[in-house]
Amino acid sequence: MPHFLVAESETADQRDARRRHAGKSSGETYAATLEQLRPDARITIVAPADDDADQLDAAALRAFDAVFVTGSPLHVYDDSPPVRRQLAFMRAVFASGTPSFGSCAGLQLAVAAAGGSVRKMPERIEAGVARRITATADGRAHPLLAGRAPSWDAPAIHGDEVEQLPDDATLLASNAVTRIQAAEIRHDGGVFWGVQYHPELAPREIAIALRRQADDLIEAGLAETQDDVERRAAELDALHDSSDRRSLLWALGVDREFAHEASRRLELTNFLDHFTPSRARDAGAD
Repeated sequence: MPHFLVAESETADQRDARRRHAGKSSGETYAATLEQLRPDARITIVAPADDDADQLDAAALRAFDAVFVTGSPLHVYDDSPPVRRQLAFMRAVFASGTPSFGSCAGLQLAVAAAGGSVRKMPERIEAGVARRITATADGRAHPLLAGRAPSWDAPAIHGDEVEQLPDDATLLASNAVTRIQAAEIRHDGGVFWGVQYHPELAPREIAIALRRQADDLIEAGLAETQDDVERRAAELDALHDSSDRRSLLWALGVDREFAHEASRRLELTNFLDHFTPSRARDAGAD
């Protein structure tokens, strides 16, 4: 039975706020997704940003088969105690050698912990759908993106981005909005695969995030009014319930690769298959 560690990158207040709106913290969403992908897995959730959190060292982290680092409103470039605790945790993950995966702020934490840099996006935010993500030459040959089309769309919402990858990192995918959409980082004996988008999120969760950040979307020029944001959120809600509805695919400008759960989660599935092959699959290969 694999044992996965899910690390919340949200603070306690942020977790509570997300539960009020979405019903789950980011870590609880991640755990629910992993439970669906690997029903036999044991999952532990920790919150390294909390001031009373147990600080897991490299030896303790070696007890896990994989570590998953969530997204959050965390700004990695802020020199605050929660950020410092998160970075110390991520450095311990690298030192443990346990393979790790992260999305959005999870990618940004891994980048900063390994010596790269993160910044506030200089022009706009990316919200709702990250469009035309395209694999690099390295990405086309990388197992993280196995099965991806040459370009694809993915759920996303972020106002920060990776500015510079650390040494011994490989850029795997980009788009016109955010140059670093997927990357592999090797650091201090560990390996991390990460994406700026959210393969763990369903359209309804993105809709909730859009509603919560409506003022930010208007300020960034992505929407003119609260009604504009609500229309887009309502389309995502409807797509969640009717993934094959052509009128919604057309209205959102996405294809079935975005609409269908299994293809949205492809990077997570590829990571699990590469680093923690299921016992059933191993048994079937004998």
